[in-house]
Amino acid sequence: MSTWQNLINKPGIIIADGAMGTMLQQAGLKPGELPTLWNLEHADRVRAVHGAYLAAGAQILLTNTFSGNRFCLAKHGLTARLAELNIAGAQILRAEIEAQKKRGEALVAGDIGPSGELLSPLGKLSFEEAVDGFTEQARALIKGGADIIWIETMADLEEVRAAVEGTRKASADMPIIATLTFDTRGRTMMGVKPETAAAALSEWGIAAFGGNCGNGPDEMLAVIEKMHAAAPGSILVAKSNAGAPEFVNGATVYRAAPGTMAEAALQLRAAGARIIGGCCGTVPAHLAAMARALKA
Repeated sequence: MSTWQNLINKPGIIIADGAMGTMLQQAGLKPGELPTLWNLEHADRVRAVHGAYLAAGAQILLTNTFSGNRFCLAKHGLTARLAELNIAGAQILRAEIEAQKKRGEALVAGDIGPSGELLSPLGKLSFEEAVDGFTEQARALIKGGADIIWIETMADLEEVRAAVEGTRKASADMPIIATLTFDTRGRTMMGVKPETAAAALSEWGIAAFGGNCGNGPDEMLAVIEKMHAAAPGSILVAKSNAGAPEFVNGATVYRAAPGTMAEAALQLRAAGARIIGGCCGTVPAHLAAMARALKA
């Protein structure tokens, strides 16, 4: 039995982690700097973020590899280091989980973000090229020790399908989680509705799916409600931002307090979410409050 099966077979809510980018910015990541490169240049700081989320109660944690695909790395001249960066990202998280194993079981989720390109016919990236790129990243994450692959912040269902196919080319039996980003109109940037996504992802046999990022927990609540109605037997994931992003003096600010996120977590659970965490602006204090509320 896989560690994923061990986790989901236990009753209750599963706590996912919070924001990586927000925490790395607090640790000194500069605007325009590639977070994934920190897996090699500042591994201690990346590991400290994972450690803080484990201490706050996280049971599924994402590797620092959101921009670790060949398409994003090419913009920084780093495609030759793709395997090294992704393997290191998984190994850093695995090492911290092992160091804190007394806290209980936690999983390494190999994080795959969007390509940053538009797929054909809207853009130049072919479906086959996207599959190849995601296969390459998934293979490196699995080599580094990922328990599951988490495809996140997607807007295009075809790109999700490419990432799923890519992952399955790397490993036919690797559990996959997929989350899309929806806005206040209830659609992704490419016009996908939550119920449409739920129907497709259910058909593709995804282990769990839902939403991440966006404009805060109120928006996420509507997404989970619609997905639960469309796919009531599925394991749903809610990982919202800590409120809507605001730009203050050149910086992005998220104003939802830990108590607000904790209350939202209870509402998301009631709406049908089984895996609950946070995205941009969510730090360990938020996650700890959410975990306390959900475990009470």
